[in-house]
Amino acid sequence: MSAKPNEVTSPGGAGDPPSSTGDLLAARLRGFGPPGILAILLILAGNFLFAPLSAVLVLVWVWLSRTPWREIGYVRPRSWVGSVVVGVAFGCAFKFLMKALVMPLLGGPEINPAYHYLAGNTAALPGMIYTMIVVAGFGEETVFRGWMFERLGKLFGTSVWARTITVLLTSVLFSLAHYSGQGLAGAEQALITGLVFGTIFAVTGRIFMLMIAHAAFDLLALAIIYWNLEAAVAHLIFK
Repeated sequence: MSAKPNEVTSPGGAGDPPSSTGDLLAARLRGFGPPGILAILLILAGNFLFAPLSAVLVLVWVWLSRTPWREIGYVRPRSWVGSVVVGVAFGCAFKFLMKALVMPLLGGPEINPAYHYLAGNTAALPGMIYTMIVVAGFGEETVFRGWMFERLGKLFGTSVWARTITVLLTSVLFSLAHYSGQGLAGAEQALITGLVFGTIFAVTGRIFMLMIAHAAFDLLALAIIYWNLEAAVAHLIFK
């Protein structure tokens, strides 16, 4: 089957029988034998060196394994402008909902202790903006939604139950990844975010809007902290 016009595809076909060294390597990287497992371990370990290395390694894996880009959600939007507008609006609204309603209901602290040092800290803004756009928006979505959904989809299939299990597993992993740096409240927020973003990805199969929404979510969180508005937003509904 040929790729649709709006899909970005890798060279070669994922289902073609291996007929050369490159085909054999690609087939092994797509599988779950030693080369495939090694690739998974290298990707998972990437961010221990520097972020977002894991996401970069995912793109290298897609190219070497000749996996169609659409399988990790890299599908060209029908409208880039529309995706940006929807992503920013959704990400900001979701963050506001989490800060003003969900986290207070869960008993989360009104002040985020892990990032309170950013309040009024202009010198830290460039690094944090990079982190939230590149590391979180691009990196985390590529790894936790795009790549993990592709790998788990190959293991569990694409039925409704299989996709549900994939959403749950990736959300738990996403939550655990945030626990060491942000504590229980950060892990709870990441779990809910993973469930919401994962469900959207499972339904749409498209990742670019989620990248934008993720970046907008984190940038609004940064703005709230920087302008010292955390307590005000946290008590907007529950006084």
